[in-house]
Amino acid sequence: MTASSPLVLGPLLRFVGEHDASIWVEIARPARVTIVSDGREWHAASFVVEEHHYALVLLDGLSPGRIYEYSVQVDGEPVWPLGDSPFPHPSVATLDHDRPALLAFGSCRTSVPHDAEHHESHGVDALRTVALAMAEGEFRRPDVLAMLGDQVYADETSPQMREFIASRRSLDEPPGEEIKDYAEYSHLYELAWSDPAIRWVLSVVPSAMIFDDHDIRDDWNTSWTWHQEINQTPWWHERLVSGLTSYWVHQHIGNLAPEELAQDEIWQLLDGAAPGEVDLTQPLRSLSDRVDRHPETYRWSYTRALGGSRLIMLDSRAARVLEPDRRSMLDDDELAWLDEQVTGDLDHLFIGTSIPFLLPPGLHDAEAISESLASPHRSGPVRRGTEALRQTVDLEHWGAFQSGFVEVFELVMSVARGERGHPPATVTFLSGDVHHSYVAEVTDPASHGARSRIVQAVCSPIRNPMPRGIRVLMSQMAKGLVRPMRWLAVRTKGVPHLRYPWELTHGPWFDNNLAVAEVHDGHLTLRWVTGDVVVGDDAHPRLRVVSTVEL
Repeated sequence: MTASSPLVLGPLLRFVGEHDASIWVEIARPARVTIVSDGREWHAASFVVEEHHYALVLLDGLSPGRIYEYSVQVDGEPVWPLGDSPFPHPSVATLDHDRPALLAFGSCRTSVPHDAEHHESHGVDALRTVALAMAEGEFRRPDVLAMLGDQVYADETSPQMREFIASRRSLDEPPGEEIKDYAEYSHLYELAWSDPAIRWVLSVVPSAMIFDDHDIRDDWNTSWTWHQEINQTPWWHERLVSGLTSYWVHQHIGNLAPEELAQDEIWQLLDGAAPGEVDLTQPLRSLSDRVDRHPETYRWSYTRALGGSRLIMLDSRAARVLEPDRRSMLDDDELAWLDEQVTGDLDHLFIGTSIPFLLPPGLHDAEAISESLASPHRSGPVRRGTEALRQTVDLEHWGAFQSGFVEVFELVMSVARGERGHPPATVTFLSGDVHHSYVAEVTDPASHGARSRIVQAVCSPIRNPMPRGIRVLMSQMAKGLVRPMRWLAVRTKGVPHLRYPWELTHGPWFDNNLAVAEVHDGHLTLRWVTGDVVVGDDAHPRLRVVSTVEL
């Protein structure tokens, strides 16, 4: 936007249902934000957090299966779309229960310029490539974009972000080049969402977001030891509070359907408030501090309806149980909530979890072994050495939390067997994090009474490629080391029996990707797409299909 525009960031189209939608903006001052569409207007007063101003406008009374072009006003001043925009007019496409769903997903996106230098170091941004293809009518608009973590990197900042940090404080001051406080988080989101093509696509494609570790810090909530060590640093508390506060503002509130939003304890402070801008700074800081100590007191997970299918977006970071003698990816309240959501009578059940539920089998076994060796029952040297290895090489996925892994697997198998209603055609985990993409599937589910296919689809990264040397290791863990790691896991005390084996059926591949899951005729098509620079035109990469998998 121009320097004089009151619109700082956005609009982002967030929740969209059959009759409702929400649109998020950041603005430069206290104001009334209006969405205009189809002869109607919807309004919201701004709220303030750490001297930054925001609004989430709720649209109601919409009709299913319609497209509504919209514009944005701030205190009556038109601010979006821009008069000279090369992109189509922003619009909301409401859901239609009878229309097969199209779901896009991916994770891990760094925010650096889109030029030859950064294409060489970071690759082409797959989300931006899809945006350009959509604008040209070459890519169907998804019903939702599931952004599965690491939308921003608080611990691996770009030169542009470091320049902003250096304008506020010395980079020699802890935490150095990492994000310190809310103001720096706010600028981080601005860098992530300000490119014109990214800004446009986020204004027309509904988004469902969930955090992963880099939104806060690498290895966030890996273990009890990690938690104890990081809390000894003088800068961590402010970082965590600022990270969760900014996540609530920029990501979480837009995830929720209007009826869910109305139940949120912070959002309720805005409902029925006196005229004027409400300051949510202290309530949000208090919430962020509380949920770190007592994660069971607040839920970041949520669901989205997608025609005849359902998407469950599951928090696999903040809800962890980390006591040395009791580790689980989900606390008891979170597991009970998931139990309620995992039901049948759906075409497909999608479970979005930022870290893969089904890792490549060799890597899963390595993580299960590491959890056993790092337990309090092991000798001090073994325990300490394994803990150091766990933190160094990120052995902290579902495989390293065997208790929660087994419990969730049983929930999934119960719905696949038809014990919770008619079984869906697939139960598909959508994940990212690991900087390579693949498809895994439970082998011979019918032998366990299941009538659904149990699938893991991973899309990572959107833009943050894995170093080539590590790619070789990941390929070996996916295939060559499967049998040796299984042999070790079976012989390691404390590693549970693997009741439902799985295998990689496609991949791994290592391109920057965005993936789509398309429901049609009772089946599911998964497709991964990337961007290629053609004839040196770095500003306009062309879309290329990396892989297509029919289920």
